[in-house]
Amino acid sequence: MDKSIKMSTAILEAFDDGIYVMNQDLVVEYMNSAMIAQFGDGIGDKCYRVVNQSDEKCSWCRSDEIFKGQKISREVYVPLVNKTYFMTEIPFENDDGTVFKLSIYRDISERKKREEKLRASEADFTNLFEHVACGVFISSKEGKFLNANHALLDMLGYDDKDEFLNIDIANDLYVKPEERQKFKKMIERHGRVIDWEVEFRRKDGGTVPVLLTGHVRYDQQGNIIGYEGLNIDMTQRKLMERQLKEAHDFINKIIQSSPNAITATDMKGNILIWNRAAEETIGYKATDVIGKMNIQKIYPDEMARKVMQMLRSPKHGGVGRLNVYPIVYMRQDGAVIEGNLSAAIIYDASGKEIATVGSFVDLKERLEMERALRQIQEQLLQSEKLAAMGRLTSQIAHELNNPLYGIMNTLELLKTEISPQSKRRKVLEMALSETVRLSDLLRKMLSFSKPDQEEKQAVDVNTVIDEILLLHEKQLHENDIKIKTEFARTLPEIRASKNQLRQVFLNLVANARDAMPNGGTLSVTTAADHENIEIKIADTGMGIKEEHLKKIFDSFFTTKDSVKGVGLGLSVCYGFIEDHGGDIQVQSRVGAGTTFAITFPILQETAGKQEIHSS
Repeated sequence: MDKSIKMSTAILEAFDDGIYVMNQDLVVEYMNSAMIAQFGDGIGDKCYRVVNQSDEKCSWCRSDEIFKGQKISREVYVPLVNKTYFMTEIPFENDDGTVFKLSIYRDISERKKREEKLRASEADFTNLFEHVACGVFISSKEGKFLNANHALLDMLGYDDKDEFLNIDIANDLYVKPEERQKFKKMIERHGRVIDWEVEFRRKDGGTVPVLLTGHVRYDQQGNIIGYEGLNIDMTQRKLMERQLKEAHDFINKIIQSSPNAITATDMKGNILIWNRAAEETIGYKATDVIGKMNIQKIYPDEMARKVMQMLRSPKHGGVGRLNVYPIVYMRQDGAVIEGNLSAAIIYDASGKEIATVGSFVDLKERLEMERALRQIQEQLLQSEKLAAMGRLTSQIAHELNNPLYGIMNTLELLKTEISPQSKRRKVLEMALSETVRLSDLLRKMLSFSKPDQEEKQAVDVNTVIDEILLLHEKQLHENDIKIKTEFARTLPEIRASKNQLRQVFLNLVANARDAMPNGGTLSVTTAADHENIEIKIADTGMGIKEEHLKKIFDSFFTTKDSVKGVGLGLSVCYGFIEDHGGDIQVQSRVGAGTTFAITFPILQETAGKQEIHSS
């Protein structure tokens, strides 16, 4: 190396970049300290052996061009040190005309890594920006979109991105333009807006409920230049919320419309649900008990605890269920109400008890009807006894009257043959007097056997039968007996005693019930022609044997045991029907049921066309 190059080495040593000089034979004549530190001392060796430890020229070598006077700068990756360099190669000529090449190696590996990471980050951001399911935007303060992803375009119905970027955000996007100004004030005051519900307008004019989250964008001086963020389409969520609300409202309407008192409590007994029927039945208003009162207040002492024990026991309908159980509640006014309670425990998804729900049926009317039914049955039994006594008395009186009148006539004849002054005449008159007294006693007995009848009046038979069936409804249901009715509408009235008609139908319904111990169907139909009405009462029970059919209306005849009857029911019914000018017939077959057909003459002034009503 000549003197001029040596003088420059001091300057080259001051560089952090690796520098070396080689001649036209590609032999390294100089390396500064930075170059030696990276590649080792290779002065006097070929450059490609120093830089790449190869026996062939480097793939990036352009020495021929440089030695011809061209300066070249480029990036080069050197596998030997696994680094990337920005390499600058400069030709220079000595005074003697010899040409050398000065190579400067600047290590840019870290910068390349940062650039690569930046490019990867930008690619990831672009990928996320374009493929995230919610709408992503970047907008200016002035109200224009600077960028938007496909999800936002799809959400708002735009196919052309350029068209979307040209819309006026306040007027074209917001359903209420003033909300754009509200958004700007919020985001610039706090630096961000999180989950703000707003309504956007689609390109086709439709609207989209959106959950908007965004933050401000700043320039290098810290000035706000725009906003960026996410728009989440709330359409499905709003639909689900509406469907959930509709389902909740529907269930609430069912609960509130129930004729039975429905209550629900948490596991501590605090009241959560209290429907209108509960208000009416127990007296407390829902506003006074929900979240304010414990269910124990309306139970008798310790009853709430007992109900929970039964709910957790398998003996009353299974664990978590309580089938119909008789119970009493305390009304707000202090009155006690009787009824039946059905209840259940509500569990969460993990099976944990979270609440209880109960339905209370007020049995006041039913209990009153049952008491009325028992009273009527007792009256009917008493009536049967009186009727039996009357019939027995009548038979005795009739049997005694004939011989008694014979005795009286004989005594009268004897009186004419005996002198009034005779002692025997006085004995005869005394005997006649006692006979007359006995005759008077028999007359009174006959009067007792046929007491004064209730005054007959116009009666609607449909109404009387309906009342009787209503009284028997619970008993029939408990015996698994279904009631089927087919009443003629505008049925003509008859003239009758209501009480006696009730006794007739009570007897027939009770007999039908006893004939169906394993359940069945009780059918009642009414019809009319121009002269009579007809009532048919049919059961699907065990039937009556043929040899008994002719005796069933006789007094004291019965096919039941002595505990159930004395055989007076149908005979009394027969007497009442006959007294009203009616008739009763029976058809029966063993194992196939029995049908009683009753006819009564109608009041001609009420006769008319009939309509049929079935149930």
